[in-house]
Amino acid sequence: MSPSPPARRLRLGLPRRVFSQVLLMQLTIAAGVAVLATGLFLAPLSKQLDQEAEHRALAIAQTTAQDPQIAEGVLTTPPTASGPVQKEAERIRKATRAEYIVVLDRHKLRWSHPTLSNIGKPVSTSPEEALKGHEVMEIDKGTLGRSARGKVPLYDSRHRIIGAVSVGIAYDSVRARLISAIPGLFAYAGGALAVGALAAWLISRRVQRQTRDLAFSDISALLAEREAMLHGIREGVVALDRGGRIRLLNDEARRLLGIGDEAVGLPPDEALGEGRTTDVLAGRVTGTDLLTVRGHRVLIANRMPTDDGGAVATLRDRTELEQLGRELDSTRGLIDALRAQDHEHANRMHTLLGLLELEMYDDAVEFVGEVVGDHRVTAEQVTEKIHDPLLAALLVGKATVAAERGVALWVSERTRLPDRLIDPRGLVTVVGNLVDNALDAVAATLHARVEVELRAEGRTVVLRVRDTGPGIPEEQRELIFTEGWSTKKPPAHGKRGIGLSLVRRLAERQGGSATVDAADGGGAEFTVVLPEALTEPELQPVLTAHEPDAVPGAGLGAGAGAADAARASGAVVAEEEV
Repeated sequence: MSPSPPARRLRLGLPRRVFSQVLLMQLTIAAGVAVLATGLFLAPLSKQLDQEAEHRALAIAQTTAQDPQIAEGVLTTPPTASGPVQKEAERIRKATRAEYIVVLDRHKLRWSHPTLSNIGKPVSTSPEEALKGHEVMEIDKGTLGRSARGKVPLYDSRHRIIGAVSVGIAYDSVRARLISAIPGLFAYAGGALAVGALAAWLISRRVQRQTRDLAFSDISALLAEREAMLHGIREGVVALDRGGRIRLLNDEARRLLGIGDEAVGLPPDEALGEGRTTDVLAGRVTGTDLLTVRGHRVLIANRMPTDDGGAVATLRDRTELEQLGRELDSTRGLIDALRAQDHEHANRMHTLLGLLELEMYDDAVEFVGEVVGDHRVTAEQVTEKIHDPLLAALLVGKATVAAERGVALWVSERTRLPDRLIDPRGLVTVVGNLVDNALDAVAATLHARVEVELRAEGRTVVLRVRDTGPGIPEEQRELIFTEGWSTKKPPAHGKRGIGLSLVRRLAERQGGSATVDAADGGGAEFTVVLPEALTEPELQPVLTAHEPDAVPGAGLGAGAGAADAARASGAVVAEEEV
C-alpha cells in the first residue's frame, strides 16, 4: 500500500490575499484608534468631573459660610444636635444634595454633621488652611468615606474668623456620572469604528480590483519576473508617466538611446534633445513601426498609451537588418552590372569574331586595343583625382550601374582628394547614398547625368552631387533629411527614408553639414561639408579660367570592367553600413 499523505497542518498567520491583509490591517488600525481615542477622552473626563465636584462643594461651602444664622449660632449656642447651626446646615445640605456640611469652630469641634453622634467632636481632617483664611478644594477621605471637598473660613459680623465650613460631595456620585457617560462614549466609538470598517472594506475592495485579488507573494513574483523580462529582452522599453516624464528604462533602451539612469524623471526633450526619436517618445509623431535614427543606430519605435495616462514605447534595433537590406540592394546592383557587362562582352566578342572571319585582322587588333584602352583610361581618370581606393572603387562600380540605366556618371575636374581620410568608410556611406539617390532621380529621363565633385580644402572635405532630375521643392528640402520620409516605394527589405538621414547625421557627427539646393540648369545639388576629415592639410591645384568644371573625358561610361564593378559593389556592401 502506498503511504498515506501527511496530514495538512493548520497554519495560523496573516491571510495571503492582498485584499484580506489590507482589510485586516485597516480594521486593526481603526479599532486601535477607537480604543485609544476612548481612553484619551475618558482620562480628562474623569479629571473634569472631579474638578466640577470640587467647585460645587466649594460653592456650597461659600454659600453656607455667608449665612448669618450659621455665624450667630456658633457664637451664641452650644454644639448640639437640635441647635440652630445643625438645623440650618441640614436644610442647605438637603437642598444642595451634598453628602455633608460640617460647621466647626476655631477649636475644630463640629457644630453640624449628618451623623448626630459626631456633633461636638473634633473633625477627622485638618482644617488649618481654612482657619487661616484660605479656601481649599481637594479629594480626601473622612468618616463618611472618599469625597470631593470644599473648605472656607467662617467670619462673624466683624469679619473675624470664628471657624470654618467644610462641604463634601460623595465621590461615588462623581464616579457614577463617569460610568454613566461610558455607554454613550462607547456608542460614538462604535459608530466611528463601523464607519472606519466600512471605509476599510471599500478601500480593500478597490485594492482587490486593482491587484486582481493576488497575494503579496504573487505580486513579488510578478515584479521579479517583470524585472527579469525587461532587462533580459533584446528590445528597448521606455515607460513614461502621465506627465510625459521617463519613469523606466530597461538595459536595451539605455544602450540604444545612449542614456543612463540620470534620464529617469526627465521628459524626453531634456533626456534626449531634439529629434525624431524624442518626438516619437513624446507622442508628437504617431503611427506604428515608426522609423527613427539615434546616433548611428536605425530604430523602429512603437508607442502605446496606458490606462493611467502614461505610455510605453518599444524600440527595436534595425541597424543589422538595414545593413542586410543595403547589402541585398548592392548585390542586386552588382548582378545588374555583371549582366550588362556580360551583354556588352558578348556583343564585343561577336564583333571581334566577325572581323576575324572577314579576315580584317588590322581592324580586329585596333578594336581590341580601343576596348582595353577605354578600361584603362576610365580607371586612371578616377584614380588620378581620387587617391582613396575605397572611394575610387565605389565610383567605378556606380558608373557601371549608371551606364546600364542609361545615366552618365561624371567626375568633376575640380575633384581632388588625397589619400589622407580619417574615416573613409563614413565618406563612402555618404557618397554611395547620394549617388544612389541621384541615379534614382534621373532614371528614365532624357540626357540623364549625375556629377560628383570631391575636393579637399585644408583638412575639410567638400562633396557635391548634382543631377539633372526634377529637383526638390523648396518646402521639402529640410523634410527629406527626416528619418522615414521618402517619395519612393519601399524596397524589398522594408522601409525607406534612411539614406539622407544617415548622411546628415554622419556629417553633423563630424561637425559638418548636409544641405540641398537647386542645381544650375535644373535638378538638385547636394552639398556635404566634413571638417577635420583629413589627417593633414594638402595643397589644392589652382584651376585656371579656361578649365571647365567637367569635361566629357571625365565621364564614366560602360567601359568599366567587370572586376572594377565587382570591387566597387563590394565596397558598397562593406561601407554602406549604418
